[in-house]
Amino acid sequence: MEQGVTKRLPVLGRCSVIAALKVFATKWKPCILCYLSQGPLRYTELLRLIPNISRRMLSEHLRQLEKDRLIARKSLHRKDLHVEYSLTETGRSLMPLLEEIQDWGLQHIEGVLSIREMLAAC
Repeated sequence: MEQGVTKRLPVLGRCSVIAALKVFATKWKPCILCYLSQGPLRYTELLRLIPNISRRMLSEHLRQLEKDRLIARKSLHRKDLHVEYSLTETGRSLMPLLEEIQDWGLQHIEGVLSIREMLAAC
């Protein structure tokens, strides 16, 4: 009997879990995505909302998220260079996964040292 390949196993040397995590699993990207899930925001609004993120890091992550088609960048005024960011359909498709991760974190926050350390730093 021939064994079938499931979506949970690496296919041809590629792991879909690692591929997915590379797209959004950094320190700041999930936070950016969660704020944008509430509606479009401008760069300065995101900068104010996200504690301890540098301008450089926010800009870099926004470029990466746009490149990966998770967010869209829309120019508001041609001469002012004001832009606003919003989730794309692909970005919105990540929200159930991020909510599950958040639920897991809330349930296990006391037992996970890295989560406690992160909260202590805020």
